Amino acid sequence: MSTPENDAVDAIVREWSTVRSDLDATPLEIFSRVKRIAKQLDQMRRRAFAQAGLEPSEFDVLSALRRSGEPFALTPKQLLATNLVSSGTMTNRIDRLVRRGLVTRRNDPADGRSILVRMTPHGIALVDEAIDLLLADEERLLADLPSEDVAALSRGLRTLAIHMGATDSEF
Repeated sequence: MSTPENDAVDAIVREWSTVRSDLDATPLEIFSRVKRIAKQLDQMRRRAFAQAGLEPSEFDVLSALRRSGEPFALTPKQLLATNLVSSGTMTNRIDRLVRRGLVTRRNDPADGRSILVRMTPHGIALVDEAIDLLLADEERLLADLPSEDVAALSRGLRTLAIHMGATDSEF
């Protein structure tokens, strides 16, 4: 297998090493690439969600509901725990999804003081389309990488995320 081409981060690290030979710029090799990849992935995800007719924030709520399994219903408090937003922001997201007919809001039969947010069949269809589009795009990005590299990336990024305390679910 050939050696990978240099990227913009290689140039940045090389420049820092030239002007500040006392620095170990190794962290830049990781975190600058993660930042650049995150920007690209954000754009890719936005395109996939838009193609399915969803905003990223709508996908976040709907995907939490979809992953919860039948009957695809959670309390706003449970949704807050998976989406990492303020209660006001979550209320606005739920309101928008209700207006679009993607979720319903009903009293929780198990607790009369609480409500359940439940996905409609239309909401299920849109979030399923969005995840299919997203995973197809992401699979294409990984398709040319050796499976052992993909596994190593997954392990390394998981370890780093845990070390940094970034273990909360986004999706």
